[in-house]
Amino acid sequence: MKSEPFSNQVVIITGASSGIGEEMALQLAAQHARLVLAARRSDLLENVAARCRETGAEVLVLPTDVSDPAQCKQLIEQTLTHFGRIDTLINNAGFSIICPFDELTDLTGYEQMMAVNYLGSLYCTYHALPALKQSRGRIVAIASAAGKLGVPTRSGYSASKQAMAGFFDALRIELTGAGVSVTIIYPGFVATRGRVPGGMVMLVETCARQILRAVTRRRRELVMTPLIKTAVALKTIFPALLDRVLARLLLRDSKLRRQGNPPE
Repeated sequence: MKSEPFSNQVVIITGASSGIGEEMALQLAAQHARLVLAARRSDLLENVAARCRETGAEVLVLPTDVSDPAQCKQLIEQTLTHFGRIDTLINNAGFSIICPFDELTDLTGYEQMMAVNYLGSLYCTYHALPALKQSRGRIVAIASAAGKLGVPTRSGYSASKQAMAGFFDALRIELTGAGVSVTIIYPGFVATRGRVPGGMVMLVETCARQILRAVTRRRRELVMTPLIKTAVALKTIFPALLDRVLARLLLRDSKLRRQGNPPE
């Protein structure tokens, strides 16, 4: 019999309208989880929800802009009104701007990244925490390789994801003995559905599957791909070498990269 560790579990996913969030929703639906899908685009959310419901999953769609603390509070309150509990909160909403810092014309995008990538996860976690303590549930933070490394042309994204990682590392310690696990995920480049991965790029299906396995096991963190693990080790042992490698990989073709997939 296929294992379904999330069966009947109430799972909130922010940023569920595309990419990793969408794929996690589909895989959780196959396990008969009770899903709450949140993102700004209601039309895209409804499309994801329809596919999840085809498997028989119960789905609640709640359009939410996580940069707005009032909407985050409403997301949690409506979830509790509908389902009566929360077992897992997956803080996945986020976006990136690909541009060298000295080419920016203003800092509005950087402020928005901090509001969505970092503060959005903080707001949702704050309001969900009492319910998660009751269920002895799970908190998940989808960070990025940029949460471990300073990634050129993505300086603002790196800052927001490192803030996110620092917050959840501290929260994990604060929650010692509360029965609530905190898992931080560090993906790299991810190919969305229908796109062929290559080189440093991972299939979104593989990425989501590994994330859910780590969450099931209540792992402290998951650093994805051997390449990222090597880069993290190099940062400690040979930091100057890592700087040269990242510059070679990302700066020389920054114009091309700006039109590709940012790390999730």
